[in-house]
Amino acid sequence: MLPIDDSPITRDGKSLVLAYDHGLEHGPSDFDPVPETTDPEVVFDIATHDAVSAIAVQKGIAEAYYPSYEEDVALLAKLNGTSNLWMGEPDSPQNCSVEYAREIGADAVGYTVYSGSNHEVEMYEGFRGIQENARANDLPVVMWSYPRGQGLKNDTSASTIAYAARIALEIGADIAKVKYPGDPDAMEQVVRAAGRTNVIMSGGSKTSDEDFLKSVKAVMDAGGTGLAVGRNVWQRENPEELLDALEDVIYEGKSVDAVV
Repeated sequence: MLPIDDSPITRDGKSLVLAYDHGLEHGPSDFDPVPETTDPEVVFDIATHDAVSAIAVQKGIAEAYYPSYEEDVALLAKLNGTSNLWMGEPDSPQNCSVEYAREIGADAVGYTVYSGSNHEVEMYEGFRGIQENARANDLPVVMWSYPRGQGLKNDTSASTIAYAARIALEIGADIAKVKYPGDPDAMEQVVRAAGRTNVIMSGGSKTSDEDFLKSVKAVMDAGGTGLAVGRNVWQRENPEELLDALEDVIYEGKSVDAVV
């Protein structure tokens, strides 16, 4: 396991990853609330905020836009992903190699694993390859650990999310990106299950500022190390205000009442 405290994608051992892989994963509808965010430059500009420790994008976005921002934000290259048009069992094919991610300036790599899918075996095999190549290239690995599939009854239960965090530890992720299980006690269970793998919260769909900040604070108080957030930042008309508040909560440990 790599020392995340010294990683380019963390700040004082904590992370605020601005996720912008939505164009592939969800389609253009995610940009409708704020149409200008269809332009990657708009979101890269947001990512230059001091609170943001890395931006997560697919390789095409990285190739086209990251060279103009490499001095301002670290790159977390997302190596796999699938479109929302796919209707089969959850799967996420690899679209970029570790070696190519490094060539285009990546400071870390990310990979989605849908444990519980009928494609789990192939996805674990894919993760094994990128994890070992990332180790050889001294790059941290972030696992989007999302149990999902026809045999899984509840992918948001505390026990399932804790299992997701444990899977990330067991097969070699440095950071596990998981859903928030709904309350602080459940989040503590998730963090315990992850052992020495850092746990960050998935931002999810847009909510109110206060509700979102409360969930982030609960994650930090439970021993989590940050979040990866997309829509809850760049779907806002003034994302800098929320990033200011997130900076206080994540890095300074301030209460939500003190920043809202």
